[in-house]
Amino acid sequence: MTDHDVVVVAPPNDDDERSGRSLAERLVEQARADGVDLVGPEGLLAGLTKQVLETGLEVEMEEHLGYEKHAADGRNGENSRNGTRSKTVITEVGPVELDVPRDRDSSFEPKTVKKRQRRLNGVDSMVISLTAKGLTTGEVEAHLAEVYSTDISRETISKITDRVLDDLSDWLNRPLDRVYPVVFIDAIVVKIRDGQVANRPVYTAIGVTVDGKRDILGLWVGSGGEGAKYWLQVLTEIKNRGVDDVCIVVCDGLKGLPESIEATWPLAVIQTCVLHLIRNTFRLASRRDWAKMAIDLRPVYTAVNEPDAQIRLDEFHETWGEQYPAIKNLWSNAWGEFVPFLDYSPEIRRVIYSTNAIESLNARFRRATRARGHFPNEQAALKCLYLVVRSLDPKGTGQERWMNRWKPALNAFAITFEGRLL
Repeated sequence: MTDHDVVVVAPPNDDDERSGRSLAERLVEQARADGVDLVGPEGLLAGLTKQVLETGLEVEMEEHLGYEKHAADGRNGENSRNGTRSKTVITEVGPVELDVPRDRDSSFEPKTVKKRQRRLNGVDSMVISLTAKGLTTGEVEAHLAEVYSTDISRETISKITDRVLDDLSDWLNRPLDRVYPVVFIDAIVVKIRDGQVANRPVYTAIGVTVDGKRDILGLWVGSGGEGAKYWLQVLTEIKNRGVDDVCIVVCDGLKGLPESIEATWPLAVIQTCVLHLIRNTFRLASRRDWAKMAIDLRPVYTAVNEPDAQIRLDEFHETWGEQYPAIKNLWSNAWGEFVPFLDYSPEIRRVIYSTNAIESLNARFRRATRARGHFPNEQAALKCLYLVVRSLDPKGTGQERWMNRWKPALNAFAITFEGRLL
């Protein structure tokens, strides 16, 4: 099969429709019968793509000139067809050589494949999708060459992904909801070259809306290590974008962070991530004791109230305190931010028990950044992480599951924080 072969696909007859055979199935059968690959320069889909694009260009030319090809109207001395020119465009099925019609006064401006356009929009979307999944520009280049026989340089790939920078700016500055029942905050570390390669924190916040939607509020690149002072800047920016109130802020035990939260939203309850606290407990203990320790610790965070939890914690320390004294200090220091958790109903506890939502996001971030080693600047780091955000939950099934489980929690929030969710 050559680039100029025309693939004719017969329309489905009644028997085909009754048997449920789709066009795609018949195309695969035809390719197998002819011994033709589906994709690639010589593939069946390349021939179909060529046929469809050239047909679209011919239709546009007819509309431009006002007469059909080979019609006598073309001999009236006015603008008319002037043959074709060859042009290779990169498509989702590989490179396709087109015969683009021309007119004598060069006024034809096609929309199907524009002048000087060398890639279809679907290719750009593919590049952005592959980059969002963690592939480097070199890996994307190799993938397109191997699978689609398409040659796109690393520089071109980088320019394609740069097109999201305007969207990134709009996203970072978009207005937010007036109130969020819960906001989870955390930070990860990425390597950025600023004179020399250094570890830089990237601050992330996820808000749960009144409707139960998980909304990534933004990304912020800090300097040095994670600090409560920079968190104050982040939280202030979130407030300036319209967030007047947050009922509960779930965070880790970073020193000074509660004061930053209180300065931003005085009515917010500061809740240490219970799962973080449990994990930090295990880090101070030998692995052989984790299973028994988990059983002994569970009555503490499932207690009905603070006095009951204190009794259970004392029992825990009687068993483990002598062997692991640092664990006692850990719980003592975190107790003030832990006990608000005990005041809530099981519906609210399930929502704020852990920062799994943000930890899952951070895991995707780390997977995307790990292959790159380091970024040349802050903008490159933010672009990479934003592409990950854009690629999350493409079908919306995860968001739908979360929202379906949200109604019991919403009722509990509405009672516990009466009048604040309106």
